[in-house]
Amino acid sequence: MIADNTPIIVGSAQLVDRQATVERHIQPLDMLLRTSHDAAADAGLSAAALATLDTVALVGVSGWHPQNPPGLLAEKLAATGAKNLYTTGDGGQMGVQLFNAMADKIISGESEFALVAGCNNLRVLLAAIAKKQRLDWQRGGTGQPQWVGGNAPGNNALEKQYGLIDPPDIYPLFENALRAKLGLNLEQHRQRMGDLFAPFTEVAANNPHAWFPTARSSEELTTVSANNRMIAWPYPKYLNAILATEQSASLLLMSAGRARKMGIPEQNWVYWRGGAHSQERAYWTSERPDFASCPSMKDTVLSTLHNSGCELNNIGHFDFYSCFPIAVEMACQMTGLPIDDVRGFTVTGGLPYAGGPASAYTLHSLATMANKLRGTTANSGLVTGNGWYLTKHAAAVLSSEPPAGQVKPSGLIAQLPSEALETAPREVNEQAGGGASVEAYTVKYGRDGAAHTGIVLGTTDSGDRFLANTPADPDFLEDFVTAERIGSRGQLSQQGGQSLFVPA
Repeated sequence: MIADNTPIIVGSAQLVDRQATVERHIQPLDMLLRTSHDAAADAGLSAAALATLDTVALVGVSGWHPQNPPGLLAEKLAATGAKNLYTTGDGGQMGVQLFNAMADKIISGESEFALVAGCNNLRVLLAAIAKKQRLDWQRGGTGQPQWVGGNAPGNNALEKQYGLIDPPDIYPLFENALRAKLGLNLEQHRQRMGDLFAPFTEVAANNPHAWFPTARSSEELTTVSANNRMIAWPYPKYLNAILATEQSASLLLMSAGRARKMGIPEQNWVYWRGGAHSQERAYWTSERPDFASCPSMKDTVLSTLHNSGCELNNIGHFDFYSCFPIAVEMACQMTGLPIDDVRGFTVTGGLPYAGGPASAYTLHSLATMANKLRGTTANSGLVTGNGWYLTKHAAAVLSSEPPAGQVKPSGLIAQLPSEALETAPREVNEQAGGGASVEAYTVKYGRDGAAHTGIVLGTTDSGDRFLANTPADPDFLEDFVTAERIGSRGQLSQQGGQSLFVPA
């Protein structure tokens, strides 16, 4: 007999509005209402059943500022007695982390019937800002929600000073470091990235909720062109997550006991089997001890598998967070999976192709995974999320099979894999100088295709971590990316209050 407090997914729904404009779009509240009602229909429930929700949990929506967003959604669903949860801060791990938190509440008996939802309206929001046009999105919601997560920034002032500002600036540092660790030359690495993400585009092409449902070849993804300009070395546009989308997802999570009472057939249940979340001890990118490793990611994924009672070899489907190739490559590196595993690493198509709707992307992963597992036998799926810059991590295992006994709440295992890895932060010496070696680097490009900023992290001969720019001459920068720079040497000096690295 399946325990009454076993968390199960009974329904899900997604929405995409590719034609949205400032003048004609679906505002956040209406998106959430549509996917909530569609999730109820997917579960075989009437809209009226949503009034019996005891919890409405919402991933933070960028640019929408009601007094109480989940409270407003609950009011519109007539679930006036529901508790309200709302995530704070940004992070691609938030959807899974919020979902795990709700599963824990079901295990503890605090909840029996919850809605977990999120939406993204950045395409319209950014267009409205460009037009200096105010969006009349609905406000309201009484009271205050319970907050989940944290709002610490992803980078510090020093990193911004040198040009490490946004995800496309920062993820290439890890990409280049891992390439060197694996012993790949630049052409082998370019081919590897394309071969990894080409199958993602094929999944997206068959996903009705994908933002870009277009299959592309490995060569097309990695060849710089007018439509695929270089953003930051080595990532052209097609290898970058697309955040400016209009998408929404909702999932209905129940206790098995409540599902029985509401008459939802067991063959339609998808079981939450386990989860975990954590963040890197070396929080700032510039202080990472090893740019080719991600200890907290390893802790999170292996703890999730342990809690779920599932072995990695028995996972049938994966949706690894895929904002950039390195996010998937690092997940493979930390779990020991081959990069060409025949199971593939996405069920949606990934953030560059299915769309990366801000912090809510993993709700689409969970919804798609649940649909893939429903009605199957002995099948399971692992979903991961990654916040900021391989900084914050969350994972969950879903399955068509119930746990053998009582399901475990989310959490990290006692013996963490990171204990065998270097995790201590390496503070940047802002006054470092002299001979130095490169550990990580990238070059940023403008919309005109011209290189304009070189960024290098490394170690001085005296053992200090440094962060520096290179000379800004475009010809120098174009030459800089034609050879492997990891491990190469140069001279570090202070010029105009900035650290400057010049290759030997």
